[in-house]
This record gives sequence, structure tokens and C-alpha cells, in this order.
Amino acid sequence: MSSSRVINFGAGPSALPESVLEDTAKALLNFNNTGIGIAEISHRSKEFGAFLSEFEGLVREQLDVPPTHTILFAQGGGTGQFSAVVLNMVARHYLLHPELEPENRTVDYVLTGSWSKRALEEANRLGEGTYTVNTAVDSRQHSKDGKSYDNIPPHEAYSFSQDPALIYYCENETVNGVQFSSEEGHPAAFPFHLLPKNKLLPLVGDYSSSFLSRPIPRLADHAIIYAGVQKNVGPAGLTILIVRQDCLVDVDAAARLGSIPVPISMSYKYLADGKSLPNTPPVLAIYMSALVLKRSKELGGVQYYEDMNRRKAQKVYDILKVGEEKGVLRGHVKESARSWMNIVFEVIGDGKEEQFLKGAQERGMKGLKGHRSVGGIRVSLYNAITEQQTDTLVNILESSSTKLPRLLSLRQLPKPNPN
Repeated sequence: MSSSRVINFGAGPSALPESVLEDTAKALLNFNNTGIGIAEISHRSKEFGAFLSEFEGLVREQLDVPPTHTILFAQGGGTGQFSAVVLNMVARHYLLHPELEPENRTVDYVLTGSWSKRALEEANRLGEGTYTVNTAVDSRQHSKDGKSYDNIPPHEAYSFSQDPALIYYCENETVNGVQFSSEEGHPAAFPFHLLPKNKLLPLVGDYSSSFLSRPIPRLADHAIIYAGVQKNVGPAGLTILIVRQDCLVDVDAAARLGSIPVPISMSYKYLADGKSLPNTPPVLAIYMSALVLKRSKELGGVQYYEDMNRRKAQKVYDILKVGEEKGVLRGHVKESARSWMNIVFEVIGDGKEEQFLKGAQERGMKGLKGHRSVGGIRVSLYNAITEQQTDTLVNILESSSTKLPRLLSLRQLPKPNPN
């Protein structure tokens, strides 16, 4: 299969391991020797039910999900969760504090990029007369030009509400190339130390574009973690949720107290009571995502990908640094907040960016053009992108576009088996 395939550096839907694609092609005709294709089999069949349970176990094992949290499989992507997390967490807050007036019921949003901005906008749209939206921090106020998402704000800039219904953050901003550090105590890490102690936190993390690329810091302290799978895990159509069980609330009881009525398909309790099968799930996306996690386990799990993803990102950032010193490349994000998954930069000079993209495409690389709201180049280094493929991109940056000197040290890093 490799000879006819390009290298997909796109931001999503993104690259998938070739072995998973090959196994899926076989399963489309015959799933687990049932004689029925995976896209045809009933989601109520015992074979698919067993497969779904295995998939849940793989997620729980590889992220070390505690028994206090339920794993759910949903549809609607991250955008659907912009609505669902507000509706469910505000319902929970109404059940806990039915006496509060709307102006005293808040939801907190950490604003670091395009996707957290979209989430905040949805909270504003839904919440009129029900709760108040508080922007706990806006990274644009700490940017180079006062309007860009190019940083993670300093910890002293955050201002959380005293008892919010939810605290939302996006761990990796796909469009802007901004990511919280996973190192505890790092200036660009999420400020867990600013949150209340000795209580169940209403913390919601959007991990759509970094899920399973490295461990999730303080996972057990989260109320909800969600991820659309179309970056690191599978094809578009499936969303994985990790929900603390006290957040599986009776949304109808909350609505009777004045909370926003929740569509049944967005109720986490309804989804959990139906074991992620209250209606037909995205069967094919579930199957392919489970194959990806099986492969991940064989390779060494999240630790394997953390090590490899660190090396891949470092290779690209090393050449970016040389390009910046020579005045031919310009990074979009401050160094402390740079993403491992989505590297955003400009190629400086009239026509140089087009020249770079053309040269990359001629060498079998696609998906490198930056998001329309940011421009430039965006390199997405999701789990399925190998170190060898990353080296191919680095070679282009060195030779065909920017004429940068070769970084011989990049050739000396060990390369894992891509299969």
C-alpha cells in the first residue's frame, strides 16, 4: 500500500496506520469471522458488544482511567461537546445549588485559541438568563500583537470563579499551534494549583487533537475529558468521553428547577445508562479506533507515543529555530507554548511559501497549508506520522525551500518500527 500513498500532514481527518486500513478493508467484508461486514453488523450483536467492551478496556488501560470515571462513545465531535458539556454541567450545578440566581451561577472559560473561543461562544449562546459566562483568562492579552493566540498565559493572569458550574480549557489548539505543557510546575502548564482543594472539580478538558499522544495530567481531577477521534485515534464520526460519575445527572430533574432542557442525545446519563448504545453508534469508526488502540498497546502504549512525539516535534522545532535565526522562517507561537501536534510557522519571502508547498507536494506530502484564519504552514504530527516521514519534511525545509544547512544531529536519533 505504501508505494501509492502520500504523507498526510493534515490537521484532520488525519493519517491512520496502514496496518489499520488494511485490516479494516478485510473487516468490511467479514468482521471477526461472522460473515458480515463491520459496516453491516448489528450494534446489538454479541460480537460487536464484546468488541465495544474490549475497546473501552483499551482506553481505560492506556490512559489509566480510574473507576470513578465512565468511558462513553458518542457522536457529534468536539463541536457537539461545546453544547453538551455546558448543558450537563449546568444541570448538575442546578441540582447542587437550586437557590442561585443566574448572575451568581457562572461557567469559566480559559481562552487560548480558535477552538476555546468557539466553545465560549456556544456557552454564551446557550446561557442567556440561566448563567453567566466568565472568561478566566484571554491569551490574546498576553500576545506579541495583543490580538493573536500565540501563548499560554502566565498563571497569575487567571481569575476563576468561586464555585463555577464548569471550568473549560482546550489542551491543544489545533488551528493556532498552542498547547499546555504536560510538565507539572511548568509556566505553560494548566494552573491546577489555582483550583479549589478537597472538592470535586467541575474541570472540562478538550483533548481532541492530543488524545493518546501523551499522558493526561491529573486526569482523575477532571469532571469530563472528551476527544473527537479524527486526529490520533480513528476516522471522523466518533467522540470519546471520560466522565466522572457524579456528572451523570438527571437532566430532566434539573430542567424542572430552571436549568436548560437537554436534548436526550446530549444527556451523559442517558448515554451511560444505554452503555453507549441507546441508538446506533458510529460502528465503523469505533472498529477502526479500537484497532488503533490495539496497535498502540503492542507498541508500548501512550508512553511509546509520548517519547516518539517529543522527538518528532523537536526535529521540526530545531530546523524552525535555525530558519528563524537566518530570517527565512518565523514561528507563530511563543516557545514555551508550542504544540507537539500542530506546528505553525511562516516561510518568509515573496513566493517562498507557495514554493515550499509545491515542493512538498511534488515529494508526496500534503495537508501542510495553514488554517485560513492564521495562514502560513501547519505541520500536524499526529501519532500515525512516523519519524521517517517527519525526517522527509525536515529535508524539504533544509534543502528545497529555505536552503538551510543540514542538521546532522537529526539523523542520529533512533527510529521506531513504523509497522
